[in-house]
Amino acid sequence: MAIRACGPAQAPVDVAVTMRTPGHEAELAVGFLYSEGLLGRGDDIERITVGDPEKRAQPDDEVTVQLTRPFDASRIAERHFVATASCGICGKASLDAVEVRCEPIPDGPQVMPGVLTRLPETLRDAQAVFEATGGLHAAGLFDVGGALLALREDVGRHNALDKLIGSQVISRHVPLHDRIVLVSGRASFELVQKAAIAGVPILAAVSAPSDLAVEAAGRLGVTLIGFLRGDGFNVYARPDRVMVGRA
Repeated sequence: MAIRACGPAQAPVDVAVTMRTPGHEAELAVGFLYSEGLLGRGDDIERITVGDPEKRAQPDDEVTVQLTRPFDASRIAERHFVATASCGICGKASLDAVEVRCEPIPDGPQVMPGVLTRLPETLRDAQAVFEATGGLHAAGLFDVGGALLALREDVGRHNALDKLIGSQVISRHVPLHDRIVLVSGRASFELVQKAAIAGVPILAAVSAPSDLAVEAAGRLGVTLIGFLRGDGFNVYARPDRVMVGRA
């Protein structure tokens, strides 16, 4: 899918191309642009359009986000976008830039371990497409009591999170300071980066985090939880948000 952006009286500019699972294309485009610092909290979106059906066999393969303000295309060259469904936008050099533009995440909330250990089953039970295919990643948004608020699936873990974040940007619910995000698979640097930009205080994964993900979480103020399986988990950064010793 081609992600494009433009401002008033501007021609659309190609920002990135990513392989994705069809569905929630507008959210994917918005979530990507937001997590890369190219979009505000949603109040600068004029409209979102897909490709011309007379020119494209699959119009949803091209999504253009039209803004109410001018779009600075020079920022695309600065970011050197190379996106894939599996790897996202990688590189330790970008952590410094992310830290500068990432708003501080509040100290709270705190969550009980018993709430965390119930999240994977809740996420799994809600994965309709995974149930049918067995081949998709998921990102789920929860409140601190463990209630599932939103879920998005995609062949790429980064796309799943972009779709989830995009849904919250469009509904004007960012920053997500009182929410928990659970992702299937491992926790990469890119997922921590996206969660931090969206203001998520607690990011959990069912598998392992990378070393760079742990470093990023510590610097950006995200509580990072890995190996969330069964009745246990590991906390790799900001453990103060987990109420140790409480059920």
